[in-house]
Amino acid sequence: MVDTMQTPLLQVQQLNKSFDLHLIDGRTIHPVKEMSFAVMPRQHFLIWGRSGVGKTSVLKCIYRTYLSTSGHILYDSEHAGIIDMTTIPERTVLALREQEIGYCSQFLKVLPRVSALDVISEPLRRTGMDVKHAHELAMRWLTKLQIAPHLWQASPVTFSGGEQQRINLGRAFITAPRLLLLDEPTASLDIHSKQIVIDLIRDALAKNTTIVTVSHDIDTLSSVADQQLAL
Repeated sequence: MVDTMQTPLLQVQQLNKSFDLHLIDGRTIHPVKEMSFAVMPRQHFLIWGRSGVGKTSVLKCIYRTYLSTSGHILYDSEHAGIIDMTTIPERTVLALREQEIGYCSQFLKVLPRVSALDVISEPLRRTGMDVKHAHELAMRWLTKLQIAPHLWQASPVTFSGGEQQRINLGRAFITAPRLLLLDEPTASLDIHSKQIVIDLIRDALAKNTTIVTVSHDIDTLSSVADQQLAL
């Protein structure tokens, strides 16, 4: 049970994000309007709705891939206390991504000819872990993700869509970030692979990771959501 006396790990306050479509008569669209919510530590917060309602834009504003048009995103960081992700310097954003905040996009993006083993272990090696140890842990994760051993030295660009998504998720979960942002983690997955995602989320929550997920797949993910927000 979540302690209601705790400080939220993440507070989104009256968030707005607009885009000027310069190639389409200069019109402005507003996918995120006056959005507010709070996520407590070790919660899984699920934002769901149909495609095109601004779910991914919310995640990208939190991760600072997008700069918010207005509003505040308050994050209770481990080393600096409560900071506003909309105004902190870029160097602080980069440090948070390295040390505390993870992001998993809907699509895997990797360099060709880089093996699945190296893709999974790369986040560990960025933390300073030696290659041997990182590979050992990555092999355990590839087993957990049910990627066949004969594929470990192959490039994920040759994998099926479901296998690529599992590699993508493994790379995001492997460092147990303090805050993890998931964009459509069960999209295009079969029932068996969706269960793997559910297990990953449960394990991460048990290890004190806080998760914000955006998805249209409420049927799968609502079973592991502490809070839900419909757009």
